[in-house]
Amino acid sequence: MSQNRFILHVDMDAFFAAVEQRDNPDLQGKPVLIGHDGPRGVVATASYEARKFGCHSAQPMSIARRNCPQAIIVRPHGLRYREASDEVFAIFDEFTPVIEPLSIDEAFLDVTGSLRLLGSAIEIAAKIKHRIREKTRLTASVGVAPNKFLAKIASDLEKPDGLTVIEPDQVDDFLARLPIGKIPGVGPVAQKRFHGLGIRVIRDVRQLDRDELDREFGSSAQRYWDLARGIDERPVVSDGEAKSISHEQTFGIDVDQADEIRRVMLDQTEQVARRLRRHGLSARTVTLKIRYGDFETITRSTTLDSPTNSTDTLWQAVKQLFRTWIEREGFRPVRLIGVTATHFNDTTQMELYTSPDDNQRKAVEVATDQIVAKFGKSAIRRAGGMTGKS
Repeated sequence: MSQNRFILHVDMDAFFAAVEQRDNPDLQGKPVLIGHDGPRGVVATASYEARKFGCHSAQPMSIARRNCPQAIIVRPHGLRYREASDEVFAIFDEFTPVIEPLSIDEAFLDVTGSLRLLGSAIEIAAKIKHRIREKTRLTASVGVAPNKFLAKIASDLEKPDGLTVIEPDQVDDFLARLPIGKIPGVGPVAQKRFHGLGIRVIRDVRQLDRDELDREFGSSAQRYWDLARGIDERPVVSDGEAKSISHEQTFGIDVDQADEIRRVMLDQTEQVARRLRRHGLSARTVTLKIRYGDFETITRSTTLDSPTNSTDTLWQAVKQLFRTWIEREGFRPVRLIGVTATHFNDTTQMELYTSPDDNQRKAVEVATDQIVAKFGKSAIRRAGGMTGKS
């Protein structure tokens, strides 16, 4: 590669199913579906053995079972997945500080600044894959490219356990043969509109008149125009540079139990607070994001009296936002829940104003963070973590 940026997209392979197969030898080599069985059950992850029968994530469990009657259905074990995720992200930290988490099992890494010390981007990608396999006994697929768009596409091409490289001089040929649906944001509706224009592969977009693209797709036209040419200037944004730190979870089915939502929110708040502390940041604003089954999405925010990275303080704010939402609008089944912290201050600027209670709280949280880093999140949990009602 000879371009200025060297971006990796690392995506764990069938992550939930792979963790279950690793931890239970009886599941190895067998079709495994992660999710809840029942009339409303949805597949969270399908092992590669199950995918051969047409099973995939977000598929109704009833259809997956019909496709693969011999599949073994395993209920999700969230703590195991989060512990494995922590191990994987700790490996990323060994290679670059510029890490942008996308979910529990994937991230962008900008390794441009690591080349002199650690070798080429391709060598770094191979080392990361090796370290993940060595430490977690799991596999990851990695895309290496000049930008995020191309790296993410590349990581999906040779799964599982793949390593795909797109050199700058290969971009045009690479994109030419890919279906239009590979462009982010081009879902079924947009694909149908593209097909109506005679466009089925990305190469065809380059032949389209720009005015026609604007008429058909409005504000999205510029993005489609750029991505069809392999242009993506978005930087990899690490927590330390980000304007927000968040955690979200999308459920396979709408969750109609408020206690379950509270449990997830508490876990998300702990993760957000831990990331704030890791980067020496405190947040002034907390936002709760709620998405219903019909994809209607609402956000509710509150501004704190002073910036904080205290899990307890953030959790009290999140709980109040959730309580107020229920009181004012009534509880509705939730498809996605997320907690976001914004409006950061550098924690070191606030040290002169801390009270003895603050110092004691910080000492406890530092110790807690150290235990989690060494032994995983299940080693120490808040009492409210069992019910979400603390």
